[in-house]
Amino acid sequence: MTKVATAEVELVGEKPKRVGADVIADFLVAKDIKYLFGLCGHGILGMLDSIIGHLDRINPISVHHESVAPFMADAYYRVSHKPAATFTSCGPGSVNLHVGVASAQADASAMLVITGNVATSQWNKGTFQESAQFFQGDFVTSLRPYVKRSFQPTRVDMLEQTFEQAFTVMESGRPGPVHIDIPLNVFQEMSETKTAAAVSHQERSRPAAEASAVKAALQLLTRAERPLIVAGHGIQLASAEAELLKLAELFRIPVATTPMGKDVFDSLHPLSAGPNGRNGNYPANAASRNADLIIALGTRFDDRSSSAWIEGYTYSIPKTKLIHVDADPGQIGKNYPAELGIVADVKVFMLQVMELAGCEPRSAPRHDAWLDRLSHWKMRWRKHVDVHTASDAVPIRPERLIHDLRRVLPEDGILVSDVGLHHNWLISEFDTRRPRTLLHSWGFGSMGFGVAGVLGAKLAAPDRTVVAMCGDGGFLMLPNAVATAVEYDIPVVWIIWNNIGYVSIRDQQIAHFGRGRDITTSFRKVSDNSLFSTDFAMMARSMGAEGVRVDRPQDLAEQLQAAIASNRPTVLDVRVDREAKLTATGSWQLPPHAPARPTFGWQEDHL
Repeated sequence: MTKVATAEVELVGEKPKRVGADVIADFLVAKDIKYLFGLCGHGILGMLDSIIGHLDRINPISVHHESVAPFMADAYYRVSHKPAATFTSCGPGSVNLHVGVASAQADASAMLVITGNVATSQWNKGTFQESAQFFQGDFVTSLRPYVKRSFQPTRVDMLEQTFEQAFTVMESGRPGPVHIDIPLNVFQEMSETKTAAAVSHQERSRPAAEASAVKAALQLLTRAERPLIVAGHGIQLASAEAELLKLAELFRIPVATTPMGKDVFDSLHPLSAGPNGRNGNYPANAASRNADLIIALGTRFDDRSSSAWIEGYTYSIPKTKLIHVDADPGQIGKNYPAELGIVADVKVFMLQVMELAGCEPRSAPRHDAWLDRLSHWKMRWRKHVDVHTASDAVPIRPERLIHDLRRVLPEDGILVSDVGLHHNWLISEFDTRRPRTLLHSWGFGSMGFGVAGVLGAKLAAPDRTVVAMCGDGGFLMLPNAVATAVEYDIPVVWIIWNNIGYVSIRDQQIAHFGRGRDITTSFRKVSDNSLFSTDFAMMARSMGAEGVRVDRPQDLAEQLQAAIASNRPTVLDVRVDREAKLTATGSWQLPPHAPARPTFGWQEDHL
């Protein structure tokens, strides 16, 4: 990977004073922002000019569609736990940000979103690209629902305080994107100060649980016969994977994860039940609905991870007692009543419990029958899903693709999943071995996250293998990410799960409305109604990347190994069986339609 080229930059003299853009650039350097992802425009020119003086510390990456930038910043934060910044111009340049910013907000990824606006002297005049139908220079209103806070400094003397406040909001509590909208003139107005002001560095606060709550949690835990930890994305946000492992082993408690938290616990650990919910696996859903106590750590119990809150599908709460721990008080009791609700950082809470309990492993013989039952569910599930992992069928079976991907990808390799049918299969059947190795858009379900986010993930972990899994529909939305990878020498691999359409939605059309009622969800030529697929390998080669079509399962592992070894941006167009069906061990509901019942194991595992 290379830094931005500077050969064409010619600096003419020194600026006698600092302009607003210099204040911003100095602040970004002081806050150790290493990357700026964005797209140029007249509204951001002043800031780009000031960045030239800091190219040894800040790497600007130019994208070809603005929505790529926040997806990159989102994935960058998930891997590094350090925020990046995005930059865009006014008007359409900034409006294109929404989907990526909203995705980051839903999944708690911190980023600084900087947008340019028209000059304040031209507000309310119908200026080129001004958003002013209801209020002057009003882009902030359109982005406000998708950020933690939106700022609009209209004078240069407001910049330092604005940026300091923005960073505090962005990284405190539940992380998320923060937006600063800056009028064009503010970038160029002179600052009264000639040197950068001191920038404070604040450690993220970690609220502890009250001592009485820790004691009560420990009492519930020691009395339980069928306890289960449900670990969510909050474990990752708190960097608490090591503490989770210690707590589970100390008390001999099995661990189910939410889909968003899938990689916080080793899938092959004996205490792992796997992910639960709509696309979770059978052991996790069976354990979740049969536990007598659930310790939920950093999860909000959304509809897909809970099988739409339908009694007995994933959870049986309040029959099952719930200890709910989350740093966000708004999540406690929102979707399930808690026997004990605790507002605390999950890492601190686990340390408090282990300190109170003592750190010698507990024999907990009363858990033996519970753990034996879990082992039985796991063996039964493994026998079921392994049937097709060695299949030589053409088109390629999803199970074979996932199996070969897991075999080739290093344990610390990062898989960035886009949204689509393949995402459901990955949640169910892809084994994660290390933390922060499976990234995906969950809360907002944004197609394009995997296509573009893979670049940010690789920049955050340049020494690790980084692969994206994308549907053909999602890839077509942002294929320009391949050109950016070539330009900046970012060696990632895109695996395209090519099933010729938006097949997850096609399957829902058929399920809810009947066969023959699917429309607009398969890619077809109108002339003869035949299925149509883009030649993604040729598309990749046209942008300077490597491109390979894979039709035979026997070629999968070899082509993926070659793509990784090439150390070049590569697209693998893998033709996948569009009729293969994922086994459902949970459910989901689109009211007023009735939910589909699980197709495996349900009502066969009640204890």
